[in-house]
Amino acid sequence: MNIMLFHSTYGLRPAVRAAADRLRAAGHEVWTPDLFEGRTFETVEEGMAFNDETGKDELLKRAVLAAAPYSERGLVYAGFSLGASVAQTLALGDEKAVGLLLLHGTSDIAESASVDELPVQLHVAEPDQFETDDWLSAWYLQMQRTGADVEIYRYAGAGHLYTDPDLPDYDAEAAEATWKVALGFLDSL
Repeated sequence: MNIMLFHSTYGLRPAVRAAADRLRAAGHEVWTPDLFEGRTFETVEEGMAFNDETGKDELLKRAVLAAAPYSERGLVYAGFSLGASVAQTLALGDEKAVGLLLLHGTSDIAESASVDELPVQLHVAEPDQFETDDWLSAWYLQMQRTGADVEIYRYAGAGHLYTDPDLPDYDAEAAEATWKVALGFLDSL
């Protein structure tokens, strides 16, 4: 598979590169665009402030420009938290998208969004301060309405960004379970 993997609000950190290497080792071609142009952050608050300063439209523009040279190949869009939000937006707008792998995040869905049975897999903590139960229920129903084929996996007791070993949220057991299921998902596409 050809995978476009977007980083979280912390920026393009070692954990994102390690995830890309893990996917490559499983036989996938992976790109990790740097939407923050070299900036990384130590806290969510710093990353969110930069995100707000840069603006959602600019970040999406950067993401579209990064994906454009490869979209003809049929991409799996993937991302961590903020990057999952970006990946979701791009996948729902790319008729050649092959799949969508969301780690720790989702996004609003345009009323006009429509896909043809796009395979979607979401992995989130339970509970998750950024992905509440009510939000996830509404998100799931909206994704179903678009025509997506959605699977959701929840990890009790894990922190929000539980796959990043350099953050306090890290949960080794939940991270390994996530990667096992996610790699199976990618192999099925």
